[in-house]
Amino acid sequence: MTGGEVAGILVAVFWAILVSFLAVVLVRLAQTLRATTKLVADVTEQAVPLLADASATLRTAQTQLDRVDAIATDVQEVTSNASALSTTVASTFGGPLVKVAAFGYGVRRALSRKSDDMPAAESRRTVIVGRTVPAARRKKGKG
Repeated sequence: MTGGEVAGILVAVFWAILVSFLAVVLVRLAQTLRATTKLVADVTEQAVPLLADASATLRTAQTQLDRVDAIATDVQEVTSNASALSTTVASTFGGPLVKVAAFGYGVRRALSRKSDDMPAAESRRTVIVGRTVPAARRKKGKG
């Protein structure tokens, strides 16, 4: 064998090893692609119902938000109506009630002054060495 033949055999062995290596890589890549394809199919199979459920949930949430918005609008309207009613009642009854209260206060003051003008019944007291003893104590001592 000559050097050229040995070199040819080495090149052929190198190419055989390289082709074998590439064949193994391609087989592994094919297996990975099959597994990936199966995984994507499984995910798609499970994701479609999940997306449908999520879409239904979002529609329900939107409906509930619309209801809450309507309720908030109604509450705002009721609040403004109550405020207007309060203002109306205060302006309608406030003035007359203040006048009635002032009149009642004046009548009470006048009646209390009238009773103050009457002379009070004199309380009888006994003076003992510079001290005054109430009538109730004096009667206890005598009886």
